[in-house]
Amino acid sequence: MENISPLDGRYGDKVNELRAVFSESALMKYRLLIEIEWFIFLCNDVKLKGTKVWKPIEIKQLRSMYECFDLVDAARVKAIEKVTNHDVKAIEYLIKEKLQGSSFERYLEFVHFGCTSEDINNLSYALMIKGGMDKLMPVITGLEQILYEKAVKYSKVAMMGRTHGQPASPTTLGKEIVNYVARLERQVGRLKGWPILGKMNGAVGNYNAHIVAYPKVDWPSVSKKFIQGLGLEFNAYTTQIEPHDFVAEISDNVKRINTVLLDFNRDMWAYISLGYFKQKVKKGEVGSSTMPHKVNPIDFENSEGNLGVANALLKHFSDKLPVSRWQRDLTDSTTLRNVGSAFAYSMLAYKNCIQGMHKLEVNTALIKADLDSSWELLAEPVQTVMRKYKVSGAYEKLKELTRGKKIDKKRLHKFIDGLAIPSADKRSLKALTPAKYIGLAVTLTDNYKPEFNKS
Repeated sequence: MENISPLDGRYGDKVNELRAVFSESALMKYRLLIEIEWFIFLCNDVKLKGTKVWKPIEIKQLRSMYECFDLVDAARVKAIEKVTNHDVKAIEYLIKEKLQGSSFERYLEFVHFGCTSEDINNLSYALMIKGGMDKLMPVITGLEQILYEKAVKYSKVAMMGRTHGQPASPTTLGKEIVNYVARLERQVGRLKGWPILGKMNGAVGNYNAHIVAYPKVDWPSVSKKFIQGLGLEFNAYTTQIEPHDFVAEISDNVKRINTVLLDFNRDMWAYISLGYFKQKVKKGEVGSSTMPHKVNPIDFENSEGNLGVANALLKHFSDKLPVSRWQRDLTDSTTLRNVGSAFAYSMLAYKNCIQGMHKLEVNTALIKADLDSSWELLAEPVQTVMRKYKVSGAYEKLKELTRGKKIDKKRLHKFIDGLAIPSADKRSLKALTPAKYIGLAVTLTDNYKPEFNKS
């Protein structure tokens, strides 16, 4: 009840899977992982003079420190940090504290060897973002799957198009939904391809201290091998900080995904408002505190709102994180602590939208009635056929007949009968109805084969 962020309170159960990736204790665990793995790597892979090659059982003991990291350990880190006023140094001291009196004690100065705090931090955040992507991707793919299933289901449901909010050439409900599937797939495909970078090169990115201590070691190769072993891509050229360009790229990409979904939410909201969709009623739920009849499109509204919060954060990451004064300033540190919030608000929005889609039922009767009462929608094909036969003023003649007016089948057919065009074309035009004038909408929907169905 006293949480400041709704992510930890009201919406906590909807983003729980992200706690293991983005919480403060998770950050501590990632830092501990990097410190321990670097220590093992220097001893067993690089075999630095003065170190010792550890046996498998000793490596298992070392790794157990981060594998078994719990809230008791996290509390101890915070207690140490109160003294050091430095969160990364607190992790180093925790390791040394835990290994006192063990076979590792003689070698504890190789913990955090050659590292600046940012060597630990940038790799920790890289692994956090990688882990966050692994959590986010199944949810957004699940949403794509639901949209595609709806597109297939409604591929033949003809409905009035609405350009500028006004009646326009008909389309199908399935085609309008598959448009969003295609847009989302394009952006999600790009997101899967972004490399996640890391650096391990000291205080200003030049291996200064490393070279003084061990001048014969090929430190760039050592750093590259270590980083690739973490499943990350090596960035050879940095200052004290990894420049965070990849974080900006991923932020921009997620923001584009969210913007596509925001567009979808608003369209669905509008279709519900028109009555094209009914919403399933859940017993016990209340739509309004004063109007008992209300069934509000709250899932799509919540999704839209959460996407807005996520995108505000993602835009700030993209604008701010690649910029740092000279070799380093600390503005990225406090900014990066909010990365989990952007992921969480995005995930929450995707789940809101999924929930909203599950509540919808298509009101085919109303959609059909809209089309049946709008024969003026056929002004476009009639004037286009007239142009084919070079009928002068084709557009203007249909404009005079239909602009701003409702016409019926009888009046349109009378107009067609008076045209100087071949009889076969007259019959073809008169066979059209608003519901049949959908072009290749069904074919386009049926022809779309999403990537997630191919795997």
